Amino acid sequence: MPERIQEEREEGMNMPTVEWMEDEVRKAVPDAIEITVVDLTGGQDHFHVRIVSPTFEGMRPLPRQRILLGHFKPYIPSEVHALDLKCLTPEQATKDDGEVFHPHPNRRTGAEFVGINIRPKEE
Repeated sequence: MPERIQEEREEGMNMPTVEWMEDEVRKAVPDAIEITVVDLTGGQDHFHVRIVSPTFEGMRPLPRQRILLGHFKPYIPSEVHALDLKCLTPEQATKDDGEVFHPHPNRRTGAEFVGINIRPKEE
């Protein structure tokens, strides 16, 4: 476990805040020109993160997300249970509708998630 994470846990960091998430995203993507974090449930463990950065130019979506997922890996699934990432270039951000994906409907949003369950074919 990286030393900084061990120190945070020893200092009593239990659940991340929106501000903590923003700071951590800034560490992973220092040239981000916009970082928006939404606590999806109010429980400080399900987050939507929208990052706009020139770093993402020429990258496909999964490699963009890997930057953040690699950074947050030590916190998943303990401190951070769910992380919805929207990684955009500055040009893409101008065309983005700002929609926040929420996989669990609740009182705060009218979102509804319909999952797909893939099972092996029965013989």
